[in-house]
Amino acid sequence: MNKCGIFDSGIGGISVAKEILKTKLFDEIIYYGDTARVPYGNKNESTIIRYSLEALEFLKNFDINFLVVACNTASAVAVNELKKEAPFPVLGVIEAGVEALKNEDKNSNILLVGTKRTIKSNKYQNLLKNKGFQNITAIATPLFVPLVEEGLVEGEITDKIFDMYFKNIDKEKIDIVILGCTHYPFLTKTFEKHFKNAKLIHSGQAIVKMIKNNYNLKGKKDTKIRLFASDNPEELRNRAEEWLNVGG
Repeated sequence: MNKCGIFDSGIGGISVAKEILKTKLFDEIIYYGDTARVPYGNKNESTIIRYSLEALEFLKNFDINFLVVACNTASAVAVNELKKEAPFPVLGVIEAGVEALKNEDKNSNILLVGTKRTIKSNKYQNLLKNKGFQNITAIATPLFVPLVEEGLVEGEITDKIFDMYFKNIDKEKIDIVILGCTHYPFLTKTFEKHFKNAKLIHSGQAIVKMIKNNYNLKGKKDTKIRLFASDNPEELRNRAEEWLNVGG
């Protein structure tokens, strides 16, 4: 049986699970959200690595043979440690996100948004520069995570926070927005409202492309998903039913 483990700091990784679920490349997806300790973006590196390794140990109990690190913060600082401990492929969303830009104009004006830890790590920025992109603006937008966790993905409050973060950005000149946190795709309508000319890079869609391009996986008739959380699992399941149209 082909099983994919997906790990995130909270419910945001459901955006990645949704895209992988559509592909039907796995018999089963095991999703684990570390909701007791969300967000990871304001924690130090050693703590994020420890939490990530604990998530790996939890997912190993389900005999997974593939791991997607849906958390951008964990992808920024813990993927190498996870690869050392996992006897199966480990994919982080940052490399996938950058790979998704390979055919874009190198002169594009790119806006990268993510948690404080993701932005501070410079992993996205360095990988983008290695690909030839130079016009990169990176902004930490940590309040977007609790907005999504609370279901506030549109409306007056969300618009005001967008205005606060992007008050110094000429939105019309932005060509590409990299959603550097898996919570952020749930804010897609608000991003499209504020950045009308920009292409959005979505971690879930990017990771699916990477899996298809690098692994010879055959399609299944159906893919089941099981959902787990370190705290308030019922809330995770309820949100999954809303976003995925599946039961827990």
